[in-house]
Amino acid sequence: MATGTIGKSFGSGFKFDKWIKDAAPPAIAILAFLLIWEGLSASGITLLPGPSSLFTDERTRMLLFYPFYDNGGIDKGMFWQTLASLGRVGISYTIAAVVGISMGIAIGTTPVLSKALDPLFLFLRTVPPLAWVPISLAALNKNEPAALFVIFITAVWPILINTAVGVKEIPQDYNNVAKVIQISRQKYFFKILLPSALPYIFTGLRVAISLSWLAIIAAEIVMSGIVGIGFFIWEAYQNNYISEVVLALLYIGMVGLLLDKFMAWLQTLIMKGQS
Repeated sequence: MATGTIGKSFGSGFKFDKWIKDAAPPAIAILAFLLIWEGLSASGITLLPGPSSLFTDERTRMLLFYPFYDNGGIDKGMFWQTLASLGRVGISYTIAAVVGISMGIAIGTTPVLSKALDPLFLFLRTVPPLAWVPISLAALNKNEPAALFVIFITAVWPILINTAVGVKEIPQDYNNVAKVIQISRQKYFFKILLPSALPYIFTGLRVAISLSWLAIIAAEIVMSGIVGIGFFIWEAYQNNYISEVVLALLYIGMVGLLLDKFMAWLQTLIMKGQS
């Protein structure tokens, strides 16, 4: 290898210059944001503690460096709080995906069903997640199933609607050819309908995973006595541990980012398999 290229690449396929070019802008933006935040906090313009409080506050420092502790009940580290919330999201999101995709396909392929249900779905999907909390608590009378329902009812709409749109957008020529050659329902589903609608389905799935994560935080905040990062935030706020709220917000943001990146990776993987 020529000496001029040593500083530009490490190993096979890794280009240092490209990595710097991609990583530098977001790193600079994050650093600037943290410095501005710290400056505003130090100046007294805002009472919100700065990022440095994550290390200077004793309780928050303990939560930051010991995320796996478990003293029983709701006294758990941030890892377990986040994991409990992710578990609820995983259950409800999976159910929402199954129901949303199934109903979306049914509505997309049946115009009469679409006309009948469209006003009802339009009404239900405009209800905010927090508005479902008292209804779900009254109907189910338990915090855990009520939280699961709130996530489900929030996540199902983008999946259902995008799936229905994707099915309706299948080129008519494809449908005409399928009728002419009398393709079976199974082949039509896997060879025409699913590949054509898949980009729309994944758009709904990506939107829904973000909404699910938002919904579980909102649901847990108002549902007392359950392990979860939303209830952790509310407890910390009630006890005026604001730096702990800041730490929890960092966890929420990082997990939300990872969930979206995972869905984008999954979409790329499956779309490549379809091509």
